[in-house]
Amino acid sequence: MAIGRVGRGLVSPLLAVNFVVYLIILGLAAWSLNKYINGEQNHPHLGGNTSTWFLLTFALTTGAIGVCSVTAGLMHLRAWRSESLAAASSLAILSWSVTAIAVGFVCKEIILGGHRGKRLQTLEAFAVISLLSQLLYLGLVHAWFFY
Repeated sequence: MAIGRVGRGLVSPLLAVNFVVYLIILGLAAWSLNKYINGEQNHPHLGGNTSTWFLLTFALTTGAIGVCSVTAGLMHLRAWRSESLAAASSLAILSWSVTAIAVGFVCKEIILGGHRGKRLQTLEAFAVISLLSQLLYLGLVHAWFFY
């Protein structure tokens, strides 16, 4: 009984954290993708290697789906019923899975090495942070089941 109440109490701050993290991912991925498309791979804050294009594409997708997931999570937090849980959890699972793919490209980017600029490294760090926070959010959203 107490698990559900604790889960519901922690969902709100975690949604705020996820929203900020996904907005940062969106901003960094959009900026980096713009520089990458313009052919400015030698920009001091970008750099990268052969996996950069895939990382940026999936990071941009991750940010967009993540913001949608937070929106559905806020609506579920307001209602906190099983009907709203379906939308919130399905978007959260989708967001987590696309974030996991982006983190896979982060790992590949680190393994390939080369010059990775500060913004690209920051994007990599926020992708890992969003993967962990989204997994925690998934656990807390489903904690209502024990309530």
